[in-house]
Amino acid sequence: MSTHTVNVSGIAATTTKQQLNDFFTFCGKIVSIDHQEKGNTATIAFEKPNAAKTALMLNGGSLDGSALSVTSDVVHQDEDHHPDQGHTFEQSDKPRAGIAAEYLAKGYTLSDNILQKAIEIDNKQGISKRFLNYFQSLDKAVGQRALGPDQTITAKLQTTVDSATQQARAMDEEKGLSKTANDYYQSAITSPFGQKVKAFYTDTSKQVLDIHEEARRIADQQKSTTASSSTTTANPVGSAAIPDPKTQAAPTVV
Repeated sequence: MSTHTVNVSGIAATTTKQQLNDFFTFCGKIVSIDHQEKGNTATIAFEKPNAAKTALMLNGGSLDGSALSVTSDVVHQDEDHHPDQGHTFEQSDKPRAGIAAEYLAKGYTLSDNILQKAIEIDNKQGISKRFLNYFQSLDKAVGQRALGPDQTITAKLQTTVDSATQQARAMDEEKGLSKTANDYYQSAITSPFGQKVKAFYTDTSKQVLDIHEEARRIADQQKSTTASSSTTTANPVGSAAIPDPKTQAAPTVV
């Protein structure tokens, strides 16, 4: 199997291989990490060129208090595939601005220059067909369950559909359909920010501020999930908690 590699230098002496994996796994599925601790360097091999290209975007990002240099000996080109049955997608299919927001929500430091790079890549490459197809089908599926045939959530004013979407989500939970890593998107588009969230992930027209706003939404969802999990643990009676969005960063999940 061919892999797509990037070279990382400037790694802090205290940084472990696991920390490198945790940092770069937001980009996509990692095949291997060759960490040379004495030289503070590493070679990271990804399964998809899209993931390697995202990793290059992180040049200058901070990990463990050290600024990383991320380079490659080759030019990595994005690959786009026809959507799989069931509208699945992989971490590397996500918009770069969305991935950048996940980094910020997790607490990593990315400069506005890196965020601007993410926006520029999205503008140039567009949003992957797999991700667009998934997001649009999700919007329609939730809308049909909440509002009726041929309806979408983001086409309606949120105040008119809140109770209906709560019912749809409850039905999903009963059937076990909501207990997936991708549930963050369903939660997001059925929130008061639904239209803005959909635009963020499906439109290439973004600003750095939009990435920071999405990072705050993800972080808020993580806090809500943590609180719900604590409540559920203390009192097991009740509905299941929505899965932690940060689990989406692990490519083995998507």
